[in-house]
Amino acid sequence: MMSIAVFTNAQDATAIINKGINLNNQGKYDDAINIFTQVIKDNPDLTNAYLQRAFSYVMLKDYEKAVRDYTEVIKREPENKFAYLSRGSAYNKLKKYQQALNDFDKVLELDPEDQEGYNNRGWAKKFLGNKKDACKDWKKSKKLGNKEAKIILKNNGC
Repeated sequence: MMSIAVFTNAQDATAIINKGINLNNQGKYDDAINIFTQVIKDNPDLTNAYLQRAFSYVMLKDYEKAVRDYTEVIKREPENKFAYLSRGSAYNKLKKYQQALNDFDKVLELDPEDQEGYNNRGWAKKFLGNKKDACKDWKKSKKLGNKEAKIILKNNGC
């Protein structure tokens, strides 16, 4: 386990978060989680620590813990589109497609032009058995500039 410096203010905490981000970039997700957990323990108001730890959990395929951290971000910042998008993706990985759909709907409520929101909502709809609406979302995603949507549309017979 990596040793973690003790800090007393948000500026110090932000510097420590940056160390955790560097560890994530190096693929050292467990060490990054330890750093983000310490930041949260000492300074629980820093939402970015929850976001970064959730990313680490996603990289380790621990989607339940990622969902918990993204949910904490959403409680603190109900307009955080990225947290909804990321939590929805984690829900898709957990095969909790209705929860994923709800999150992607929120993303598109916050930003009706979010191509990734349409793309991901399409997957949730497909897995819920609604291929017709999934295809509509992928077409919208393509129209908004998602280059992968053309392949998704073709592969899914849209």
